[in-house]
Amino acid sequence: MQSTKLINQSIDTIRTLSMDGVQKANSGHPGAPMALAPAAYVLFRRIMKHHPGQPQWMDRDRFILSNGHASMLQYSTLYLTGYGLSLDDLKSFRQWESKTPGHPEYDITPGVETTTGPLGQGFMTGIGMAMAEAHLGAKYNRPGFEIIDHHTYAICSDGDLMEGASHEAASLAGHLGLGKLIYLYDDNHITIEGKTDLAFSEDVEKRFEAYGWQVINLGECANDVVKITDAFEEAKAEKEKPSLIILRTHIGFGSPNYQDTAEAHGSPLGEEEVILTKKSYGWPSETPFYVPDGVLDHMNCREEGEERFQKWNKVYQNYRNEFPELAVELERSLNQSLTDNWKDHLPTFSPEDGNMATRAVNSKVLNAISDVIPWLIGGSADLEPSTKTAMKGKGHFSKENYSGRNIAWGIREMAMCAASSGMALHKGLRPYAATFFVFTDYARAAIRLSAIMELPVIYVMTHDSIGLGEDGPTHQPIEHLASLRAMPNLTLIRPADANETVVAWKVALERKKNPVMLVLSRQGLPILDRSVYAPASGVEKGAYILSKEQGEKPAAIIIATGSEVQLALEAQKILSDSDIDTRVVSMPSWELFENQDETYQDNVLPPAITNRVSIEAGAKMGWHKWVGNKGKVIGIDHFGASAPYKKIYEEFGITAKAIVENVRAMIE
Repeated sequence: MQSTKLINQSIDTIRTLSMDGVQKANSGHPGAPMALAPAAYVLFRRIMKHHPGQPQWMDRDRFILSNGHASMLQYSTLYLTGYGLSLDDLKSFRQWESKTPGHPEYDITPGVETTTGPLGQGFMTGIGMAMAEAHLGAKYNRPGFEIIDHHTYAICSDGDLMEGASHEAASLAGHLGLGKLIYLYDDNHITIEGKTDLAFSEDVEKRFEAYGWQVINLGECANDVVKITDAFEEAKAEKEKPSLIILRTHIGFGSPNYQDTAEAHGSPLGEEEVILTKKSYGWPSETPFYVPDGVLDHMNCREEGEERFQKWNKVYQNYRNEFPELAVELERSLNQSLTDNWKDHLPTFSPEDGNMATRAVNSKVLNAISDVIPWLIGGSADLEPSTKTAMKGKGHFSKENYSGRNIAWGIREMAMCAASSGMALHKGLRPYAATFFVFTDYARAAIRLSAIMELPVIYVMTHDSIGLGEDGPTHQPIEHLASLRAMPNLTLIRPADANETVVAWKVALERKKNPVMLVLSRQGLPILDRSVYAPASGVEKGAYILSKEQGEKPAAIIIATGSEVQLALEAQKILSDSDIDTRVVSMPSWELFENQDETYQDNVLPPAITNRVSIEAGAKMGWHKWVGNKGKVIGIDHFGASAPYKKIYEEFGITAKAIVENVRAMIE
């Protein structure tokens, strides 16, 4: 029987360590950790299946702190339960190169499963983790061998639920019946500006019931570990629905002056208030970062974790003996290990195949490789007939068929992208997410987090320019190429034809780190004759000499991406007929080209050749990096229009004629 005193001391240790960490940093959010300490204690000490000594164990429960501003709650709990953090790490909260940054960051702190901070993102990411568990369990488990059988837990806040992102994700989770998804809602009635009733008065319980969740409303029992434990057990017993546990907490619990106030949310309590709060707990020491005797031994989960892990590992070794082919496939999935001959399945195209939109190549690539990359999974935000991203015969992921590999995300772009990150974080799957390029506006926050975490998510963005035509400026991405090229760690590839698109997919699939975004055309593009032009394999280096000059030295270099490459080639021919010798460079990816050595870059774009023209049906921003101060940039620094796409190109000056005029002007 666990000592009530020791339990209470452990909970108060989480509280006081959190207060002290924020106070020492003179920055942070102490109030939520003080309120949520009992819930964190229950989760890590009583409910979750985890092993601090094996933080990457495949069948561990996942935990997400969606209200990432409460990060000291997680750090204090990870320290006490044995995840390898030290008191010095807690004392270094929010400091340079510490393991305890201001918001939880993936791959920095052992036990942190995902980067959180922007509210709603953790909520959505957890959906993807639960989807990955359901899919892998349905695919690989066998009777008596439940090798993938774990839950995804999260703590979320008023802010998470106010964000529209949570509506997208909660709706999807309920529809999919993700019974191993359990969230605790920290209902503390406080945000930065004050009480939540300034802007938030909905009935959360009814809302989530309408989504198809089980809702357990605990009311006023934030310090009752028995009731909190029972609520989690009740949630675990529900197999057909995700669960939301509503817990009425009191931010800044125990603070004589700041409990239930906005002041406890985002600022240190102050040294005097910290001491007063510790006295209200009956705390035996005013010394910062004090841990009473017995608490570390009581909280440490390594021994129990090792027992769980070894029990599971025994089952898994027997599984490997009974189902060796499945085990090999699962391990390859976890390691993202491609077979030696997988590239042999990639299609190739010739000019005889006729004009082909680069988006149309998706279908041919995915269906050519879906069997040799069985961990590939993904779908579109209700746009599959346009994005061409379905894998034929692989079924839809649904509560009736979790083994399906096509995901119908519905019109939920941000939830799609965040949940795809959750799948990548879970391991065992390579997710791809597709929609129209312009709708990266909705998904940008989730894409940015995948880039911060360096996750190998594949984004398939079609309808890439004014080339989509009649839908008009609301659907024509003008500034998006420049905007997303500015995002660190994201590799953007805009291929010129079908064969460049195949190589772009190859680049994406071979990545084990960092997201790749394929930006593809709606309109048909000619398939370049590779017996005349350079091989499409040049895409792997980001830019390559597609059509070389005829003489020893070109008079000018024309640089283009995507659908505008054909215009560059047309201009080259016109100029050649006028005895102006030019080079055409296809530059589908700035990022890949930037990663090449200087020798290669100078070979493609010789510094001595300053007559350069770039053409792209998007914003001009950034192109002077490649054309230089003397070069000319042909682009669009205004919104589009509704008309047939060829007419729009002509009216906006995205033409071979414009290239020719600029080259001649530079030479003259």
